[in-house]
Amino acid sequence: MDNSDLFICIDHVGLAVPDLDEAVKFHAEAFGWRELHREVNEEQGVAEAMLGTGEQGEENAKIQLLAPLREDSAIGKFLAKNGPGIQQLAYRVADLDHVSAVLRERGLRLLYPEAKRGTGGSRINFVHPKDARGVLLELVELPKEPAAH
Repeated sequence: MDNSDLFICIDHVGLAVPDLDEAVKFHAEAFGWRELHREVNEEQGVAEAMLGTGEQGEENAKIQLLAPLREDSAIGKFLAKNGPGIQQLAYRVADLDHVSAVLRERGLRLLYPEAKRGTGGSRINFVHPKDARGVLLELVELPKEPAAH
């Protein structure tokens, strides 16, 4: 069994929100977060904003705000069932393919057979919540080149 560290750090915590602009404004005004990146992911049916603290490029902490584009998207379904709140925890990895293979060898199910495109050109996959003790665990491999903001 491979005992080397699979994860670099907690990359971010994803929060499901009904209104992205309102949520960005709230988190900026109430908590001092600043918007680092915003995009729409049509495939996943989500509009998202990454907020952070610290100096640009040296962020200390990040949260991802996720608003549904459609009611039948994963975020739309989450909001309908649970209301706004923590939707996922994301771990950063150096090599998503390696980590995915190790987790599968350990009997964990991943949601996608192959990596999907995530925020800012990252590569992502998710550990099934039933195999992660009720937590939707996102695996994030950052892009080799930073995305333009």
